[in-house]
Amino acid sequence: MTPAAHFCSIVPPYILDHLAEQGHESARLSLALDAAHRTARLTAVPVKPPAHQLTRTIGDAHHAQKAPGKPVRLEGQPPVKDGSVNRAYDALGATFALYEEIYGRHSIDGSWLPLDATVHYGQHYDNAFWDGSRMVFGDGDGVIFNDFTVSQDVIGHELTHGVTQYTAGLDYRDQSGALNESVSDVFGSLVKQYALRQAAADADWLIGSGLLAPGIQGVALRSMKAPGTAYDDPQLGKDPQPAHLRDYVDTSEDEGGVHINSGIPNHAFYLLATALGGNAWEKAGQIWYDTLTGGSLAHDCDFAAFAQATATAARARYTDESVATTVIAAWSQVGVSAT
Repeated sequence: MTPAAHFCSIVPPYILDHLAEQGHESARLSLALDAAHRTARLTAVPVKPPAHQLTRTIGDAHHAQKAPGKPVRLEGQPPVKDGSVNRAYDALGATFALYEEIYGRHSIDGSWLPLDATVHYGQHYDNAFWDGSRMVFGDGDGVIFNDFTVSQDVIGHELTHGVTQYTAGLDYRDQSGALNESVSDVFGSLVKQYALRQAAADADWLIGSGLLAPGIQGVALRSMKAPGTAYDDPQLGKDPQPAHLRDYVDTSEDEGGVHINSGIPNHAFYLLATALGGNAWEKAGQIWYDTLTGGSLAHDCDFAAFAQATATAARARYTDESVATTVIAAWSQVGVSAT
């Protein structure tokens, strides 16, 4: 049975709302497009994949509001002149590599699902999203946002929504929705770190580095190392993410603050990865992957339930009790009990 999907975009609606209120037409149009995508019934499209291999197809929408667009680069073909096409192709491959080589997962669905993407979607579209079966990238407006293919972790983030869709199926609202977003941030960052062979201590722990256009006062959309510090700009506003449960934001917007409150579990993962040391995709990433795919999570689980599941996964995977103790301590530092 094909799992139900939901529209998951990288730029939160509160950012686009803020920009639209200031008269940014591209933000207003992007909000309208996102609203249409969000209300549509999304399901992953069943595709018969080739057996046991990575398969990528990059389509070009030529600024129309439709996907998949004209195929412009297929699996195994050499780079083309269009940088957006090549960046999308390479980042799909980097995401596949992390899941296949580190966690033994055969593509997003675990069954060799082809990885497809559409670039140049819409006119100055200020977002990128997973639609249940493919990645879709806007070019940005060049004023607030750059081309959405420039950030490898964004692509890993969006594809991980597909992994969650096929595994834990976390509800996209309130704390389970914030966990859904956080899991995507975690593995989006790990995609970049693995591609760069970068240790936890050396990583930037930013989501969307390179997305903000020159002149915007910020470094990314989110920071896992220091939630709430990614940007502070007259046009964007200030990054609202909390790093601790005591600052949890109760809101009816953004599906109950899924992009805001994800800062809390994000910071817990950062604290764990840096405390364990070495490569974050190894012990810390393995614990999160085991938790996501282990079948124990309720679709509406909250932070505490997820935290407890990570401690259980740590004990199941590692005989050294200090690993589970470090997991529990990381969650405790963000105000969440994992016991």
